[in-house]
Amino acid sequence: MSHDHEPDHTHEPPAPAPVTPDDAGSQALAEALRSSFAIVKVVMLLMVLAFFSSGFFTVGPSEKAVILRFGRPVGEGEKVLLNSGWHWSYPYPIDEVVKIPITEIQKVNSTVGWYSTTAEQELSGEELPAGASLNPAVDGYAITADTNIIHTRAMLYYHIEDPIRFVFYFVSASNTVQNALNNALLYTAAHYNVDDILTRDVAGFRDAVLQRVSNLTEQEQLGIAIDQCEVQSIPPRQLKDVFSRVTSARENRNKLLNEAHSYENQVLSQSGAQASSITNAAAADRARFVESITAEAKRFSDLLPKYESNPSLFAQQTLVQMMGPILTNVQDKIFLPQRADGKPRELRLMLNREPPQPKTAAPNP
Repeated sequence: MSHDHEPDHTHEPPAPAPVTPDDAGSQALAEALRSSFAIVKVVMLLMVLAFFSSGFFTVGPSEKAVILRFGRPVGEGEKVLLNSGWHWSYPYPIDEVVKIPITEIQKVNSTVGWYSTTAEQELSGEELPAGASLNPAVDGYAITADTNIIHTRAMLYYHIEDPIRFVFYFVSASNTVQNALNNALLYTAAHYNVDDILTRDVAGFRDAVLQRVSNLTEQEQLGIAIDQCEVQSIPPRQLKDVFSRVTSARENRNKLLNEAHSYENQVLSQSGAQASSITNAAAADRARFVESITAEAKRFSDLLPKYESNPSLFAQQTLVQMMGPILTNVQDKIFLPQRADGKPRELRLMLNREPPQPKTAAPNP
């Protein structure tokens, strides 16, 4: 029996299966999925980096910052406040950064006491007609101590001193400041007369409003420091002409009073100068007279010893001394010696002497 010997292929690897179109699509899909997954991982990594990088922020030199994590501040005490520079926090919605301008001047305007107007009209300077009467539904006003009505408004400038109290202790601290300003404006107006507010004591009214605002903000402990307060007050627009006439009359009165005071000061100054001149002249005359009397007294005191030593000789010497200047320019000299019996001599003179002859004019050559 013959056996046909076939080649033994037991140890040879099996031939690969033929590739079908379905297997090629699956392989391509797998490769695409692997590539997409790698791209997704890179994109997710970039997103994570971008997410955490967005947490960097800067605080300006005039600012403080507070990080709120799920609505609560991060840190305790002074550590809650972040100083100027670069900082990092978890991005929103985990953390929220609140920046507080501590040195920047804040401004708040009163919302009561002024007539109805718009911001555009304020900028353009346009003023609507006043109408027949004031409309309390839209026009604000203030009542003065003498039961008059005026329009008044105020602008308050302040800066934040205690950021923690200003931000976390009040729902809206700026609204609280505005309410304090409105209160101060109406309260102070009710304690001043209309003339004082508009003309006589404008600065005093402004200072009183500022003091009232300061007291209210200190009571509420808002953590702010007030820098300046500006107040503007005008009469009702419906009575503008009447107040203008009153103001004009007051200005004329003040002008006349100033002129009268000026004339008074001028007269007083001139009178004072004249009185001083008269007083000085009298003092000078007094000094000269006293000096003259003193000199005369000294001269007589010096002559007294000579008289006491020989009164007759002193009298003769003095007579000769005095008669010399007297007889110098005399035309006729008559000397009457004393009689031996001591009785006075009688001298009779005829004084109707011949009048002098007029001089004849010299003949012309």
